[in-house]
Amino acid sequence: MLEAVPNVSEGRDRRSIDEIGRAFASSARLLDVHSDPDHHRSVYTLAAERGALVDSLVAGAERALDLVDLRTHEGVHPRVGAVDVVPLVPLAASGMEAAKEAALVVARRLGDLGAPVFLYGEVGAGNRRPVFFRRGGLAELVRRVEAGELVPDAGPGRIDPRTGAILVGARAPLAAYNVELAGADVAVAREIAAAVRESGGGLRGVQAIGLVLPSSGRVQVSTNVVDLVRSPLHVVVERVRAEARARSVRVAGGELVGLVPESVLEAARAAGVEVPGVDESRVLEPLLGP
Repeated sequence: MLEAVPNVSEGRDRRSIDEIGRAFASSARLLDVHSDPDHHRSVYTLAAERGALVDSLVAGAERALDLVDLRTHEGVHPRVGAVDVVPLVPLAASGMEAAKEAALVVARRLGDLGAPVFLYGEVGAGNRRPVFFRRGGLAELVRRVEAGELVPDAGPGRIDPRTGAILVGARAPLAAYNVELAGADVAVAREIAAAVRESGGGLRGVQAIGLVLPSSGRVQVSTNVVDLVRSPLHVVVERVRAEARARSVRVAGGELVGLVPESVLEAARAAGVEVPGVDESRVLEPLLGP
């Protein structure tokens, strides 16, 4: 059994979100859906045996490509596709080869639908991350492809501005977690994000950006913790708290996007660190059943 966490660039239209979810659930178990209107994004968590999971991912992606038009899309989360990322995730340490094989099949079948696909993570050249393709947004990705700097790994060599490109990868489990700040503006959130993320000299395997949410004016540090061994989620949250205190602001709450392995909650409890929004209801393993 494998997990998949496709991210779709639709977080506002409930009818479309539900239709896409039903397609993703056609032959896989749909464990969770997290939709955010400011990010304008929905994150679906699926699990199934490899063949069934591949079929469901293709069905859900095909429905999303029909329903989402990036030409009218506005959201604070970086994206390059109507179906932005499709990660395949092993549920056991020994399952990475199966996840890689499934990712390659998904990429080929999505390419057959007419979507340009780029591979990342364990199946991508140089273990690239999605940020490599998202840098500068969809317009910059189109330019790089038209200039011959990048060539899709599957599908056509031209990117349709309505649907964009799809990033398909295989990776270890990660935690997507947003930390809300009180008494801060977006410039402070960006400073904290820069101090926390690996590329700024912060924590290993941590990606972070500072955002303001237009509907509420709330400010957050949005993180992806891609190495939960070197940088456990509770350590990342504590680092954000420390950086916030140093700038005379405080952490007002937290939001987990999707689910996390049980080990994440166990490690936080063992360290005596509260991670807002992470409790038994957000743990993956119980939802998989016996």
